[in-house]
Amino acid sequence: MITVGIITVSDRASAGEYEDHGGPAVRAACQERGWEVIAEAVVPDDISRIQQSVRAFSAQGCGLVLTTGGTGIADRDVTPEAIRAIMRVEIPGFGETMRMRSLAITPNAILSRSLAAIVDQSLVIALPGKPSGAVECLSFVEGAIPHSVKLARKEPTSC
Repeated sequence: MITVGIITVSDRASAGEYEDHGGPAVRAACQERGWEVIAEAVVPDDISRIQQSVRAFSAQGCGLVLTTGGTGIADRDVTPEAIRAIMRVEIPGFGETMRMRSLAITPNAILSRSLAAIVDQSLVIALPGKPSGAVECLSFVEGAIPHSVKLARKEPTSC
């Protein structure tokens, strides 16, 4: 069973000015796959708050931590920087795949800085903030997630 933590990164949603749609969309996608969502948070576009949430969810036992939001090129988009500063290793194929598959849907996908990395004992995937984009990107990489989570958690793998 994959245990999941979901972090919505949004100044407006964290301040209650905007209803979070990304987190619920990602939660529904996880539940459809039979993954157990055990932690959720909505945090502002702030490097330390993102890092604290990722590390807290890893410590809680989330083998997979999904962030949604903050992966664009606006001034406040700092999710990739937050993750890179605490990761053990980045996994470039996840970000490359999400961008390439998304380009067939929207030319703006080239602006995405989505990525995946190992932080502590969790696979962390930074998804776009748009709910449909987050769910689509998750579907593009879902095949590699179970094996990656096992490696992150130092569990035996069949490969």
